[in-house]
Amino acid sequence: MLNAETYVTKEKGIGGTIRNRYEDFYVEEIPIENLLPTGEGPNVWIWIEKLGRTTLDVLMDISRDLHISRKRMGFAGMKDKKAITKQWICISNMDSEEQFEEVKALDGEIYNTKFLKIVRGQKKLRMGQLEGNKFKILIKDINTDYSSYQEAANIANNIFKKLEVSGVPNYFGWQRFGKPRTNTHLVGKALVANDLAEAVRLYIGNPYEEEPEEVKLARKAYDDGDVEKSLDLMPTGMRYERIMLKELLKEKNKLKKSSTRINSSNNCINSYNNINSNNESINSTYNEDNNSTNNDISSHNRDINSNSIDFSLNDSDFNYLNDKSYKKAIFALPKPLQRMFVHAYQSYLFNEAVSKRVAMGINKYIEGDIVIDNEEHLIHNESPEKLQEMIFKFEADPTSPLYGTKVPFAEGKVGEMEKNILIEENLKKEDFECPKTPKLGSHGLRRKMRFKIWDASAKATEDGVLTEFSIDKGSYATAVLREIMKNDVV
Repeated sequence: MLNAETYVTKEKGIGGTIRNRYEDFYVEEIPIENLLPTGEGPNVWIWIEKLGRTTLDVLMDISRDLHISRKRMGFAGMKDKKAITKQWICISNMDSEEQFEEVKALDGEIYNTKFLKIVRGQKKLRMGQLEGNKFKILIKDINTDYSSYQEAANIANNIFKKLEVSGVPNYFGWQRFGKPRTNTHLVGKALVANDLAEAVRLYIGNPYEEEPEEVKLARKAYDDGDVEKSLDLMPTGMRYERIMLKELLKEKNKLKKSSTRINSSNNCINSYNNINSNNESINSTYNEDNNSTNNDISSHNRDINSNSIDFSLNDSDFNYLNDKSYKKAIFALPKPLQRMFVHAYQSYLFNEAVSKRVAMGINKYIEGDIVIDNEEHLIHNESPEKLQEMIFKFEADPTSPLYGTKVPFAEGKVGEMEKNILIEENLKKEDFECPKTPKLGSHGLRRKMRFKIWDASAKATEDGVLTEFSIDKGSYATAVLREIMKNDVV
């Protein structure tokens, strides 16, 4: 896992691989019972099963086919793409029976997605409104040091028992950062640094060796400064890159047209300057007009220069783009994806903080820790002994920072460690304001540095070791598998 170094368990891992087939990785959302739809209400809830698709892709397809805004659609959490997953989604304000029938008619029409239930509900579904997730994951290609799958399953069960006592390091998994194209956090880092051009380049350009050749060519075209060529080459499946490219192309054409008008005005002025007249009154009148025109053009040029457009002889499309252009491209993306960039960078730093804090003891209270209860409320005025007891019982957890403008640091040696991570990145908390894109800035928060695992088991199969377990919402199954396999789990 990216920026995660520490393990809790000491046993040798069973090795292996996951996601050899999407069907080998199963995720089912554990809903909050009192939020479930009752059969009446203005909103339509759908219990979906998807294969090989992101939650956001499915929602965008449904909103497209229903001709409604994506903003009317809610979900409790993003689910893995490379898996079979089940979860609730909700479409708000679908009051009429005709609208309900339109939703039902989509069953079987959305790519690799099944509608298992369609139910009316009074409440809307919002991010984070779930208890957790349960997993069934098959590990194949087990380490050959083990004589049988059963021996490997025994090791896995031993590790599960220890994790049920200690908890699991609450690392963010590769899904947060992308794999093999691990750049989401780098885009976020550029946004925190207020470098919008670099943020967009990292997302659209910046080809990775592991990508398909057609994608690499499209990304290279962008790096070469040819937005239109990049859009032409970008495969239709690269939905979000294409959204940004279309916005940039529109901006380029608009600003290029503006620059053409300025050049035309300047040429006109130059022509007047070449006219020689012996009539003093005409010269006087012309000079007055010329000065006025020159002042207008200079003012116009100053306005353009303030937007950082460089109308050089270079043919690059970047000469016709500015921070406003790049901002529009970023904000053309769906809001959950916009927010993901800075969140990914926060997650990258969080993983480092967790790794260093786990090394101090995952289920130990350290003087200076900021501790939260299961409702994520800060715990004040409890003795160290009481806090330790609560941590052992999973009634409370030490936290690590998702860095932001207002996140508090722990005290003592834990706090010094947290501050040093920012210093090493040459950052201050204030940088997370993201002045050029304040909507994407973050106050930050304290997040628990471990999570609970329950109903965990492993058994040998003909193909490997099948693991089953349930974990808290917002936590990553790959953090569990990392302890079982002791390798880089994707």
